[in-house]
Amino acid sequence: MKIGLYFGTFNPIHIGHLIIANHIAEHADLDQIWMVVTPHNPFKKKDTLLDDYHRLQMVHLATEDFPKIKPSDIEFKLSQPNYTVNTLAHLQEKFPKNEFSLIMGEDNLKSFHKWKNYEVILQNHGIYVYPRISKDVENLELRNHPKVHFIEAPIVEISSTFIRESIKNNKNVKPLLPSKVWEYIDHNNFYRK
Repeated sequence: MKIGLYFGTFNPIHIGHLIIANHIAEHADLDQIWMVVTPHNPFKKKDTLLDDYHRLQMVHLATEDFPKIKPSDIEFKLSQPNYTVNTLAHLQEKFPKNEFSLIMGEDNLKSFHKWKNYEVILQNHGIYVYPRISKDVENLELRNHPKVHFIEAPIVEISSTFIRESIKNNKNVKPLLPSKVWEYIDHNNFYRK
């Protein structure tokens, strides 16, 4: 089975994440997309994150109507902070019959050469890249790499940071979130302070 791994803190997961994941699930040569909830991204401050369990629960709620999209807590069991290369090695060992690829935005591809052991990742895994509004994309070093596949997905510029700030400032963000995710956030009074 060909699995696309869409990593994120999903703090919270929003419709932009689902639009991208569903588009790739339906239009790329992948069988499933796993939304991998990252407990702690080495580039983000831990104190801005909701508890791992709550973010995973929101991904469950958001994806339950999408049979090709699955939530994954695989990184919860790995030492923190974790690196993608370690997660991929762990998944390949645990699911040797599956073929794992990464899903990332063009903005992440620009800084991919800074990732730990990025050459090992490229050697063993495909990368599916969705468009973002960003500068210097034409000059991307990896644009023509045989393992890098550009997907003509919709450009979605919604950020979890914007959603958190809007909730904190008492703005209505319901259209930006799956309804069950909004209900979960509202019920638990998340992001209000």
